[in-house]
Formats: sequence, C-alpha cells, structure tokens
Amino acid sequence: MNKSKVGVLSCSGEECIGGTISRLATRKVMEELREGKVVSLCLPLYVAGGQEERFFAKAFPVIAVEGCDKCCAKKATEKYSGDVSDLVVVSDIIGEEAAAGKTVSTRNLSQEHLDMVDKVAEDICKKVDKILAD
Repeated sequence: MNKSKVGVLSCSGEECIGGTISRLATRKVMEELREGKVVSLCLPLYVAGGQEERFFAKAFPVIAVEGCDKCCAKKATEKYSGDVSDLVVVSDIIGEEAAAGKTVSTRNLSQEHLDMVDKVAEDICKKVDKILAD
C-alpha cells in the first residue's frame, strides 16, 4: 500500500449536524492542517461507481470520518475497496446528542460548532500522522 498520501472519506449525511461537522473537519485537514498529505474522497461518487475514488482507496490508506454510528463511509470502503486504515466517529468525539442535533447551514455555524470541527480535525490529523509514520 502506498503511504505517500492518505484518503479521507467523510460522511455525506445531511440529516444531522454530525455529517456537516465531518465534512468541514475533513476539508480543514485537507486544505489547512495536512495540506498535500490528505486527499478527500467523495462518498456519493464512491457509492455511485466512481472508479478513481475506488482505485485510490485500494492503493492508499483511507480514514473514514463518520457523522454517526451508521458508518456509511466505512461500509462503502469495505464493500468496494477493502478495509479502512482507521475510523473517526464524530459522535464519539462531540457526543451523540450533539452529533444528532439539527443540521445548520454553514453560514450559521456557532463558535461551538466551529470548536467541534476543530476537535474532529485534530483527531483526523492524529490518525493521518500515525499512518504516514508507520
């Protein structure tokens, strides 16, 4: 397995804030915190048959970032490409009640939401660093 980059496949759920937090944290890691080391994979494209997404997940380590305990990104990776290298479940980090909360437009995120994004991004970074160091 090529460990020059890590794929991050985040939740695409929009029925709760956990999905929004997972996507924003993934983007923050990719664009700011581990720029050049992380590639974001698109779950809807992945599930719909995106061969580039599936090939990447077969060749590189992938971290699934789940908004809730349904673990859709992990299940899709296992079905189409193989085991995930690690897993981040937003509800484990910010609490089930917070993750299940009503979805909010990104324009209306509170400081509390942004703090949640930072916590999840920090966890993703730890997992990326561990994978790249091994």
